[in-house]
Amino acid sequence: MKRILAIGVIAIAAIAAWSSYYTVPSDSVAVVQRFGKYISEVPPGLHFKFPMGIDVATIVPVERQLKQEFGFSTPGAVDPYQSPADGRRETEMVTGDLNAALVEWVVQYRISEPLKFLFEVREPGATLRYVSESVMREVVGDRTVDEVITIGRQEIETEALLKMQTLTTKYAMGISIDQVQLKNINPPEPVQASFNEVNQAQQEKERLINEARREYSKVIPLAEGEKDQRIREADGYRLKRINEAEGDAARFSSLLAEYVKAPAVTKRRIYIETLQDVLPSIQSKIIVDGSTGSILPLLNLDRQQGAQQQGVKP
Repeated sequence: MKRILAIGVIAIAAIAAWSSYYTVPSDSVAVVQRFGKYISEVPPGLHFKFPMGIDVATIVPVERQLKQEFGFSTPGAVDPYQSPADGRRETEMVTGDLNAALVEWVVQYRISEPLKFLFEVREPGATLRYVSESVMREVVGDRTVDEVITIGRQEIETEALLKMQTLTTKYAMGISIDQVQLKNINPPEPVQASFNEVNQAQQEKERLINEARREYSKVIPLAEGEKDQRIREADGYRLKRINEAEGDAARFSSLLAEYVKAPAVTKRRIYIETLQDVLPSIQSKIIVDGSTGSILPLLNLDRQQGAQQQGVKP
């Protein structure tokens, strides 16, 4: 009997010793409760507590980024609230122009306040899923289907993030929303083929517009450059002619002034200057005396004609 009692005492002591210590991971904290009452929050490391269920330590991953997926699921997820129970129902939404769209998204969050996360809200993971779905339906319902599928993704993510942060703070869930990211957004299956054709047509339109703009950017600057060049050439020619005309007018004015002072001398000077310009360009020169009655006896026309036929200059 004593032996059995001793074995029982040793077994109880072993169980007590085994349940009296615990380890908190580096990305977590432990919330300790004694008979259900909150006692303390302990940091990462090895810690001891009262055994046999007197103290209960709940590990809360405060430094780990958690996520919830809507419309799809990642294989191997440990968190039961990470994957959707009915992904098809979650993704079916109605846009502001009364069209249907299948929206998939991800919410990334952290546990910022372990006490509120454990004790303020029952099933905070499920509550977060309800909040996320409600906010996303509200945001999508304020936009057209084209905005949801194409150009409005960034605005939807930003607005949904702000609304989710506001609601989690209002409900004291102890959760901090880090990011809301849209994944696949598609029209319902019966109209997907038609929508894809429209989308391809829009992309083709954008491609043609971009090509036209690229061609415009190539041709127009070239034409502008040629135009500026022609304008500069015309302006230069204009200045040249003006300067030449002004120079000729100034020269004529100076000659006129000299002519008024001495007409005979000016005539002779002009005559001599004209001969200086004309005579160098004349190949054959014949100087005739003023007393000669005719120049025909002086011209050997037959000789000049024969020289021209032989290609010899007279």
